Amino acid sequence: MAAIVKTEDLRFSYPAAEGVTPVVLDGVTLSIEEGSFVAVLGHNGSGKSTLAKHMNAIFLPTGGTVYVNGIDTADENRLLDIRRTVGMVFQNPDNQIVANVVEEDVAFAPENLGVPPEEIRQRVDDALKAVNMYPYREHAPHLLSGGQKQRVAIAGVIAMRPRCIVLDEPTAMLDPIGRRDVLNTIKTLNRERGVTVVLITHHMDEAAQADRLVVMAKGKVVADGAPKAVFAQVEELHKVGLTVPQTVGLLWELRQAGCDVPLDALSDEECAQALFKLLQ
Repeated sequence: MAAIVKTEDLRFSYPAAEGVTPVVLDGVTLSIEEGSFVAVLGHNGSGKSTLAKHMNAIFLPTGGTVYVNGIDTADENRLLDIRRTVGMVFQNPDNQIVANVVEEDVAFAPENLGVPPEEIRQRVDDALKAVNMYPYREHAPHLLSGGQKQRVAIAGVIAMRPRCIVLDEPTAMLDPIGRRDVLNTIKTLNRERGVTVVLITHHMDEAAQADRLVVMAKGKVVADGAPKAVFAQVEELHKVGLTVPQTVGLLWELRQAGCDVPLDALSDEECAQALFKLLQ
């Protein structure tokens, strides 16, 4: 499949006082295929959120290149095309909600894109149904739970009809129920609507549900592959300050004790099956 987002030797440094410019991204080369679900994992300061902000030209590279659907993000004349292609959802939904009624908030972006009113109505209804928030269309956003607010924020992006959605730690401020609802929404958009999803996260269980996992540390990509293959590299992940899902951690401890168990039993069911075989 063709790449919807591509970075080539991407480098980025924030301007700093006294001439010191610490490197945040250091030669990142990635290709995100259209229709895929990619999780980007890393501890605080790894560069994952900075990478996310390059994917719809919030930030521009200080070195290297970022392409969105073949468009160089440094091309100022194509900025609207880039942001129509890649939508962003941030950590705090309150920073993205701008209206006093849910459906008016979801309509805000299409209105600013010049979408005809009759099409806006259809887009708003479609987006709210996609995130299971249609019954709340006439509610005030400030009366919603954190998870519901985040789903409204996602609906606002969906209404722009992007081909790719980048979510920068969208569940960081949510309780377990809110996290589950938002993650289910993300997976539905990807699997049923074919929307490319790039999920920036520090939650191992969220990353494990993606098709592909990219691990970052100190501004570099240190692992890239299927979650089962990446999480099996327990020692390497420990070296960059990351843990692994509890299932893999348990199996790794058993292997250290001499037990013959696989490290790619990622789900609870797979782990239970591996333990059952061991006990037999």
